[in-house]
Amino acid sequence: MAENVTNELLLEHMKRFQASLDTLTGEIQQLKIRQMETHTAVLGLRRDQATDAEVSAHLQAQLDAVTERLYRIERRLELNE
Repeated sequence: MAENVTNELLLEHMKRFQASLDTLTGEIQQLKIRQMETHTAVLGLRRDQATDAEVSAHLQAQLDAVTERLYRIERRLELNE
């Protein structure tokens, strides 16, 4: 009888342990998914930053070209200050 009670008690503890383990496994899986989503978002932000830097460099080059043309026009018209 005592052995039967011990086995039932052990079985109950094992069931609770398995349930806790299943819960933890699910939570870890959710954390992995969230981490991958965060990683993807960070990569998107880095890509956007690179694009912004490229656009900024292009605009700066255009501004430099327009400034140079303006200086040449001023020299030809002798508008130098």
